Amino acid sequence: MRYITPRKRAEGRGAAHAGTEHHWSMTVSSVGLAFLVPVWLYVFGRALGQSREAVVQTFGSPFPAILTALVLVVGMRHFAMGATTMIEDYARGTARKMLIIFVISLAWVIAATGLFALARMAL
Repeated sequence: MRYITPRKRAEGRGAAHAGTEHHWSMTVSSVGLAFLVPVWLYVFGRALGQSREAVVQTFGSPFPAILTALVLVVGMRHFAMGATTMIEDYARGTARKMLIIFVISLAWVIAATGLFALARMAL
C-alpha cells in the first residue's frame, strides 16, 4: 500500500517527467516570439518589393540581421517543440520516431538555411 498523496505523486513532474519544463519552455518562446515577430514583420515589410541591393543593405545592418536571426532560431525551436508534442499525441511506434526526427531535422535545416542566407547578405 502506498502512503503518498496524489499531490506528492504529481508535484513537479507529469507522467512523462518533462511536462512542466516543456510547458515553461513553450511559454517563454511564445512570449519572446510575440515581441520579436511584429518588429520583424515591420522590418521585412519595409524591405519587401525593393531592389536586391536595398534588401541586402537593409539586412546587412546589425539590428535587422540580429532580429532575423533571433526570429529564425527561436521560431524554428518553438515549431520543433510544438510539432513534436503533436506527433507524440497522434502517432505511435516507429512512425512516431521517424516523424519526430523529420520535424526536428526540418526545423534545423530551415534555421541553418536562413542563417546562411543572412550571413551571405551581411558579409
